Amino acid sequence: MNILLIHQNFPGQYKHLGPALVAQGHRVVALTMRVKEAQIWEGIEVVPYGVERGSAKDIHPWLGDFETKLLRGESCYDAALELRDAKGFSPDVILAHPAWGESLFLRDVWPQARIGLYCELYYLSDDAHMAFDPEFPPANNPDKERLRLRLKNLNNLMHFDIGDMGISPTAFQADTFPAAFRDRIEVIHDGVDTQALQPRGDLRLTLSEGVQVSSGDEVITFVNRRLEPTRGYHVFMRALPELLRKRPKARVLIIGAEGSSYGAQAPAGQSWKQIFIDEVRGQISDADWARVHFLNQLPYDQFIAVLQISRLHIYLTYPFVLSWSLLEAMSVGATVLASDTAPVREVITDGHTGRLVDFFDTGALVEAAMALLEDHSVSLRMGAAARAHVKANYDLRSVCLPRQLNWVTKLSQMTPQSGTI
Repeated sequence: MNILLIHQNFPGQYKHLGPALVAQGHRVVALTMRVKEAQIWEGIEVVPYGVERGSAKDIHPWLGDFETKLLRGESCYDAALELRDAKGFSPDVILAHPAWGESLFLRDVWPQARIGLYCELYYLSDDAHMAFDPEFPPANNPDKERLRLRLKNLNNLMHFDIGDMGISPTAFQADTFPAAFRDRIEVIHDGVDTQALQPRGDLRLTLSEGVQVSSGDEVITFVNRRLEPTRGYHVFMRALPELLRKRPKARVLIIGAEGSSYGAQAPAGQSWKQIFIDEVRGQISDADWARVHFLNQLPYDQFIAVLQISRLHIYLTYPFVLSWSLLEAMSVGATVLASDTAPVREVITDGHTGRLVDFFDTGALVEAAMALLEDHSVSLRMGAAARAHVKANYDLRSVCLPRQLNWVTKLSQMTPQSGTI
């Protein structure tokens, strides 16, 4: 088959699936904005394109988000026409992550292609999601915020008309989609390479300050792509003073960049990272603060090494997309203490593969952390159970990749959606 991959940050979720399709003998081409020149990556023909114009300055703010997707969709459409008319490429299957809009008009270029969408999230406007954290209410009043979110879903809604099947990494994420399209979505995780991500008991790391930590030390880890409330950074920081007082030998390693990936930006001129440092710093002695290490973002191998030396990994999130880092921590056998929120409950059973506490209850977070750090035998048992659960349900080679390949085969046998947008 001829297969086309669409991802703004290629390879993204197709890092393993794309090369596996090549290995099956398919011709695989990728359209992406990430690279500047055409190249071959893992047998995939990677074709770059760019956006020629920027967003309008005075557009209504509720439409600004969709306009950026429209511009990307138009540019990808032009690149697709070039592939079709100048290079004669006609895909049997198109696999697209639609979140940035690139795939909006591909049905118009190739009406007979079967299109499979990576369904990451449909924005819900009920109070359980929109108003989950009352400390950070929507910038608009609640009624207007619901209107804004409806418009934010325009891109999702328009893709329902062209998508033949969907794939979603967790049931929580799939269930955010309307029932009419939910029936077309299969839940298959991206997969965790459990062979590469194994426990290590012999690691020693040197931090940027020259401090050394090893597998035998009491290391507490916390990971965000960006340090922001959506991933519970504020809750973790508010628990930090008591954690440090009660665990005088612990070192806290915090991985994450400044800025926002998923939630609102911090107030002008500030960062969420510094806001919550400033909030708690006066409660922490200089000696205790010296045991807190902000590592920013790390190369992947160093990031995994940090997880491998972790005695306790704390993971907090709103009801939102589940982080890959949680399953990676579980794969290396880390003991996980996490928020009792819907996406987390899907992978952690409280008391068996980890501990769950109320997202907002810093006292419960500290109490559970103390118990897990005190009873190393319980921590080891939970870490082993977590790894076993990931191997059985999320292993890349034996579970997820075979299911993804089977999903592509089923997609290729479908009758494509008849209409264009």
